[in-house]
Amino acid sequence: MSAALQDVRFSILDRSRVRQGQGHPEALRETVEFGRLAEQWGYHRFWVSEHHSVPGVAGSAPTVLAAGVAAATEHIRIGTGGVMLPNHQPLVVAEQFGVLESLYPGRIDMGLGRSVGFTGGVRRALGHGKDDADDFDAQLTELLGYFAGGRDGVHAWPAEGLRIPAFLLATGSGAARAAAFGLPLVIAAIAGEEAMIEAIERYRGEFRSGPWGERPYVMVSTSVVIADSAEQARRLLLPEAWSAAYSRTKGEFPQLISPEQIDREPMTERQRGIFEESMRGHLHGTEETVLPELEGLIARTGADEILVHTSTFDRTARLESHRRLAAAVGLGRAADATVQPTGSNSSSRASSAA
Repeated sequence: MSAALQDVRFSILDRSRVRQGQGHPEALRETVEFGRLAEQWGYHRFWVSEHHSVPGVAGSAPTVLAAGVAAATEHIRIGTGGVMLPNHQPLVVAEQFGVLESLYPGRIDMGLGRSVGFTGGVRRALGHGKDDADDFDAQLTELLGYFAGGRDGVHAWPAEGLRIPAFLLATGSGAARAAAFGLPLVIAAIAGEEAMIEAIERYRGEFRSGPWGERPYVMVSTSVVIADSAEQARRLLLPEAWSAAYSRTKGEFPQLISPEQIDREPMTERQRGIFEESMRGHLHGTEETVLPELEGLIARTGADEILVHTSTFDRTARLESHRRLAAAVGLGRAADATVQPTGSNSSSRASSAA
């Protein structure tokens, strides 16, 4: 194993994906169990996400779910990837993270994003619109300000005075925003790896040190699948790719279905194009092929941390993939243990990013 892999942290983002035939409550319980296993295997952090009115994603209240994962673990960092700030009032977000940090001191991360509700109906139900994302800088300024002191006589207790690491989920111009606020950057190759690298370089060049970060910190989010063969790993990628094709043509994220069912699913020409596009860019195969690909990604991006966000229909295979990745990059002795999930079947490089 190279020094590059040893110097980089590895963490997990779980979106609480729902499989066909499964209820949302079960998917949330699986997320909590996943967090417990991630700690056992030696991952640095475990993050949960925010989605509203999505059949295929159970995680709608990330700070509540983060509390559940934190209660089931002892030392792994727990956070959000992320809370979508335009959907909420900054005061309430500050209060929620203040409660989390008070209950689990030194273990909470505040990952923040700029997205709004997926549909008009969801946005209306949340009491927000697309234009709210345009005020993100003001919302972020207000939120971060509550940790330093009150605003107009309003205090976000118990957040005030607490030091909770904040991260900005960003693509494109969002990287410049992370630099301007002096925040660690979380980024994925949504628009392609070249565009991601350009955004990272801009972030590092424009970074302004401040109370939330002394120097740039880059967390690259990517999908990693390890299996006994390249073909097995590729098959594990099919459910999420099909979900992407369905959501972008039907306007709704579906529950994950099995690769065998996907083989029988008819697709329009547009869906097939999205499906094939969604199959690209993943790191997948055996350890012998995945580790060099990881080393290359780290070398090209200079990543301080890799945030793995893999989803698939086969829960046991996904857990085994994360366990094997942890063992392959030397995260801890516990990673050598065989996956035995319960429930249903199937040193810092930047002090500001704890």
